[in-house]
Amino acid sequence: MTTTQRPGTDLDVLLARLTLAEKIRLLSGGGTFRGQAEESIGLRAIVFSDGPVGVRGERWDERDTALTLPSPTAMAATWDVDVVSGLGRLLAAEARRKGVDVLLAPNLNLHRSPLGGRHFECFSEDPLLTSRIGAAYVRGVQSGGVAATPKHYVANESETERLTLDARVDEATLREVYLAPFEAAVRAGAWVVMSAYNGVNGTSMSDSPLLDEPLRGEWGFDGVVVSDWGAVRSVESTTDLAMPGPHELRAEPLEEAVRRGRVRESEIDDRLRRILLLAQRVGALSPAASIPPPRITPDEARGRLRRAVAAGSVLLRNSSSLLPLDPAALTRVAVLGPNAVDARVQGGGSAGVFPAAVVSPVDGIRSALAGRAEVVHRAGAVLHTRPTPLKPEHTSDPVTGEPGVLVRYLDADGEVIHAEHRLSGRILDPSIDVEADSVEVSALLRPPSSGDWRFAVVGLGRVLLEVDGHVLVDELVVPESDDPTYVHVAPSFREAVRPVREGREVLVRARRWLTPGEGNAVALAADPPRVDEDAELAAAVALARTSDVAVVVVGTTDEIESEGFDRTTLALPGRQDELVRAVAAVNPRTVVVVNAGGPVELPWRHEVAAVLVTWFPGQEAGDGLADVLFGAAEPGGRLPTTWAARTADVPVLDTTPVDGVLPYTEGPLIGYRAWAVHPVAPAYWFGHGLGYTTWTYEGLSARDNVDAGSGFDVRVRVRNTGTREGREVVQVYQAEGEDRRLVGYTTVHAAPGEAVWVRVPIEAEALRRWSVPDRAWRRASGTITLLAGPSAGDLPLAGKLNTAP
Repeated sequence: MTTTQRPGTDLDVLLARLTLAEKIRLLSGGGTFRGQAEESIGLRAIVFSDGPVGVRGERWDERDTALTLPSPTAMAATWDVDVVSGLGRLLAAEARRKGVDVLLAPNLNLHRSPLGGRHFECFSEDPLLTSRIGAAYVRGVQSGGVAATPKHYVANESETERLTLDARVDEATLREVYLAPFEAAVRAGAWVVMSAYNGVNGTSMSDSPLLDEPLRGEWGFDGVVVSDWGAVRSVESTTDLAMPGPHELRAEPLEEAVRRGRVRESEIDDRLRRILLLAQRVGALSPAASIPPPRITPDEARGRLRRAVAAGSVLLRNSSSLLPLDPAALTRVAVLGPNAVDARVQGGGSAGVFPAAVVSPVDGIRSALAGRAEVVHRAGAVLHTRPTPLKPEHTSDPVTGEPGVLVRYLDADGEVIHAEHRLSGRILDPSIDVEADSVEVSALLRPPSSGDWRFAVVGLGRVLLEVDGHVLVDELVVPESDDPTYVHVAPSFREAVRPVREGREVLVRARRWLTPGEGNAVALAADPPRVDEDAELAAAVALARTSDVAVVVVGTTDEIESEGFDRTTLALPGRQDELVRAVAAVNPRTVVVVNAGGPVELPWRHEVAAVLVTWFPGQEAGDGLADVLFGAAEPGGRLPTTWAARTADVPVLDTTPVDGVLPYTEGPLIGYRAWAVHPVAPAYWFGHGLGYTTWTYEGLSARDNVDAGSGFDVRVRVRNTGTREGREVVQVYQAEGEDRRLVGYTTVHAAPGEAVWVRVPIEAEALRRWSVPDRAWRRASGTITLLAGPSAGDLPLAGKLNTAP
């Protein structure tokens, strides 16, 4: 494990200057995303920020934009630690630019069920792949002097009842599967670990003995355990830092517990030492550390993000080698689908950031074909989602006339405390700290079309919605959940319909009265009249019929895949399946681009020429997609999780606790390991992905009588049998009966016709098993069967080797 400084005398000197009350105060946050400061010892407040795909900063403010990376599923799909480490360095540069010390990422929970709502934010279904990609992410972020935060420790694979569920996991499964990525992150030098909301085997994770063993003991973690926001619920919690704060339990109740001997003061000192060590590492303790921030120009950042889109894109199908397309042979391209213009670049929840600009698939394809071919577009299908917050394109501040909205914070008498101009009708945080009775959002809307528009107000408590002085909504909205994502990010809404005329300005106003504990979120939204879905589908099909190729972009949204709730189906929403089938029926050169954070059903997959998964690809979505479609880059991705043909086929599906308990009865058999012993085959196996060439696997070789306790190498011979240079991900699995388990992988590049012997390292940790009777790891022994190939479901090579006694 790598560290930059160990706790010692200097920190003990600082501790000695503090009273017990001062020490305890520092074990709690000083705000929503900020720790406490203590001038007497030279400690400034440590600043935290969500999230895995960008650095939002302390506040939710659309004016404070952030580089937006591909989703963690896309990162894991690269199977490339160098790419992910580079993205981590980019995040570190962003964090340092925004004054952020701790990035609350990566999410190392596993894809136990594809219905998991936060699936897009987690890397993979496999502990080895998650371990390697997660460790690379940690190293990249921390190389820039910013702490990474592996989370949510541990068994936080479901969003349903996530605040309270008790995951029941047997000891061997917990060790071999769910704890393994966290161990790898700690070995990579992580400075912070976040404890989860949920319980494991009857104990809340903020109080769990797992925080001591194996985390602080066996693994030697010397960093800070920070709670998930609001997860500390007891005075005796062994979590180091309770967030957010000031936390009511980290004050007089904890002092009283120390005085009564329920908590030792030495334990308080240990926790504070770890917090001070973190402050040293990130430069928050005087004298400040001198790790220079990474220097990455805006052009370099965009280029890195664009390359990452291609690196993580997974080509599932490429019939008759339709891809890559030859731009010189095209005169007209139809780009269809609801996500083609409104690209979904990230999932929903606390990890959301505000990109300065997003390159849509239509924009990227038009740019690539500029001067060569006409690009035409229709949505073809409609996704009915939550109301759309006002955008600056058609709105203006009623006072200044600037594009956007006016936000006013009012006291109990309706007097203005603070007013500001904002760009969006969605307000999650005021830009300054204010104590207000209500918040009001207003704008002049210039409707681009006539008809019955739907206006909405989003927020909890009493809400008011007016259009041109007419009250459309005046209601008390009772909270439906206490989940933080619901309360602070996506609370309930109320909407009403009113006719408007194209181009005629209307004054719209929403007001929400603020109630303690119900957040600050409010939004003023407006949506045009709904289109005729049959006519829209027919128009898209007509374009496809008269085009050389049809690119259909389908997918989910950040309201379907989100923190705070799980999905109920893997089916694409709306009439997207119908759109794909109708387009494919009139144009055999149909490419379907899947814009989703996790698996979805693809019932038409054999009816189209090509299927390409781009995940939630981040801000450079369109340019990265165009690079792949037209051959400037090879689709480098391989699936980090298995995709089912039907939701009902999935062997491990349930995410709903019963009486508060979610039993992991499947043990270690999740993902491809569950599919391997399942009577139904998946649509696409873990590890699957095509490039723009073809490969054969010709041989597997391993030295006999190896020392499995030290790890060893396996050599695999692969040949590029296509006509183009390419990259292959060579995967090696250990087989035990029908069960198989990824134990190593590597990548290889080869020219057309070239055969290469590639070395695949097998680390000792990949072969060990947890002995429950001994409460210890046991190394592999005897004869080991190894399988090699391009995916968990295609393993043409087999070999046996004996391990040394």
